[in-house]
Amino acid sequence: MKASFPPVISTTTRLLILGSLPGEISLTRGQYYAHPRNQFWTLMGAVTGQTLAGLPYPERLDALLLAGAGLWDVVRAAERVGSLDANIRAHDPNDLGAFAETLPGLRAIAFNGAKAAAIGQKRLGPGYRLPLITLPSSSPAHAVPFDRKLAEWIRLKPYLAGES
Repeated sequence: MKASFPPVISTTTRLLILGSLPGEISLTRGQYYAHPRNQFWTLMGAVTGQTLAGLPYPERLDALLLAGAGLWDVVRAAERVGSLDANIRAHDPNDLGAFAETLPGLRAIAFNGAKAAAIGQKRLGPGYRLPLITLPSSSPAHAVPFDRKLAEWIRLKPYLAGES
């Protein structure tokens, strides 16, 4: 069994980015998006206008929180061999709806990849009160050129602190 990390949020979280379940390297390091080829930190750096990828992990998290973004996963625990989302079995989802209600400034929820979106949208239900944004996965296993991923991820910018 693999388990997700605690959420990274603040009282000013406006955008919640949900992955599926941390991969092996992330679980080993105890860090969201720790695989060196995962493009999450580069993508969010472009969205926030900051260089996040080169920062120490605690500073990356602080920068995301300051920008109004939070992190969590749609899966609380699951069986999975390796890191691929396709290998997730017998998953126990996080209670996303109840969690979102604890974030008074939340303006949108984004899903990092199709598996996260499928599980998360099912948990939140049709007609959820906030925008639900499905993004191409930042994972190195999702072989889409960076520019194409960035064109989708940049849509998050209006939901961050200081944006309209």
